[in-house]
Amino acid sequence: MRSLATLFFATGAVFALCGMAWGIQMSATQDHTLSPAHGHLNLIGFVAMSVFGAYYALTPTAAVSRLARIHYVLSVATILVLVPGIVLAISQGAETLAKAGSVLALLTMGLFVYTVLRYGAGVERQSS
Repeated sequence: MRSLATLFFATGAVFALCGMAWGIQMSATQDHTLSPAHGHLNLIGFVAMSVFGAYYALTPTAAVSRLARIHYVLSVATILVLVPGIVLAISQGAETLAKAGSVLALLTMGLFVYTVLRYGAGVERQSS
């Protein structure tokens, strides 16, 4: 099985590819109506996922915890709910999915804060 850090980085890279392709499509059509959804896909989908991946790569004790796996699943769920939710909010005025995605994003970041406070950051050095 791949390391958790690798999963975060690989998933973030896939989200970045999707965001880039979407940005090119918006540019080609000169229709930037969905820019907020595109921005959230890039920011949370790529940047946040990469930051999480870097943290877990640097903090292996946190990466092997059950909490870290939950964090990964919650992070992916956030993108899969939030981005389409923003699209629906903009295009149809239906905000329920966007609101649910926002709550998931808040929970994802809250879980990350808890993880950092619980495990610290980086590898603890053994005193000599």
